[in-house]
Amino acid sequence: MSAPLFLVEALPTGDALTLDGPEGHHAATVQRLRVGEELLLADGRGGTAAAVVTAVGRGSLDVTITSRGYADAPVPRLVTVQGIAKGDRGELAVQAMTEVGVDEIVPWSASRSVVQWRGDRGVRAREKWVATAREAAKQARRPWLPVVAGAPDESTATVARRIAGAAAGFVLHEEAEERLTTADLPSTGEIVLVVGPEGGIAPAELTAFAEAGGRPVRLGPAVLRTSTAGVAALSVLATRLGRW
Repeated sequence: MSAPLFLVEALPTGDALTLDGPEGHHAATVQRLRVGEELLLADGRGGTAAAVVTAVGRGSLDVTITSRGYADAPVPRLVTVQGIAKGDRGELAVQAMTEVGVDEIVPWSASRSVVQWRGDRGVRAREKWVATAREAAKQARRPWLPVVAGAPDESTATVARRIAGAAAGFVLHEEAEERLTTADLPSTGEIVLVVGPEGGIAPAELTAFAEAGGRPVRLGPAVLRTSTAGVAALSVLATRLGRW
């Protein structure tokens, strides 16, 4: 089994570190790491360090750095615009998309979203997405932490502008004729993938995205849930781009 990964604000410049706070508590109390066991540290921006535990305290670990590394950010960059969904479906989507390699997640306030993020509720909901992405990145041993956009969400007009500035934009739609498995992909820049909410993408939204350069695509004959469509599409892209 690979060594567990813990996120830190900055990697140590020296050879020793005390891992405390929430990450130290999780390492020492939840995972019960012991002296001599190995772990990974990451700053979420590509930097990594392998370390070995030298001492265990109450909610903290002392570690010695054994090696360092850096992973370049993947290109092209994969951005998923996720229509806000009710219940925990949005968080499930964020978790799965992070595990398969999404680089940025944009919460989208679609016209057919049952739940709308407003005021403090929206701020708290976005914070849940951020926390979910962070934990999923640790589980997947990702050196790069996905960005969660929005303050707390983005409008259809903002999403259209994002598509217009991307190297490619794809809108998942069940009536599309073009398949994502055969669509032309850029080798650099940003690929924006739009996933609708439970009620789907409204005709006016589809028109706005098409006018911005977004191409409607489908995955296959089945109609997927909003919580699974993004991860399925990202899996196709990861395979075609050689990430997998």
